[in-house]
Amino acid sequence: MADLPDMSNLFEQAQQLQSQLLGGQEAQAFEGVAGGGAVKVTVSGTGEFTGVTIRPDAVDPGDVAMLEDLVLAAVRDASAQVSAAMQQRLGGALGNLFGGSAG
Repeated sequence: MADLPDMSNLFEQAQQLQSQLLGGQEAQAFEGVAGGGAVKVTVSGTGEFTGVTIRPDAVDPGDVAMLEDLVLAAVRDASAQVSAAMQQRLGGALGNLFGGSAG
C-alpha cells in the first residue's frame, strides 16, 4: 500500500499559505497613475478599487475619449502593482511552504 500524505498536515499548510498570501494585503493600497498624475486610481491589496482622483485640467468636454484612456491606463497600472505584490508574496509563501529556498 502506498504511503498517503498526512491530510491534516497538508490542510494546515494550505491554511498557512492562504494566511501568508492575504496577511496584511487587505490594508495595503496601490495607486495607479496616468497622464503625469492627471488621473489616479487607488486599489486595495485584495484588488478592490477604492478611489479615483481626476485633476480638473484633465477634463476636456471635447475629448472625453482621452479622459477614458487615462482612467483605463491608471486602472491597469494599479492592477499591475497588485499583481506584482501578490506574485512576490506567492513566491515567498511557496518557498516557506516547501522548506525555504533550495540551494
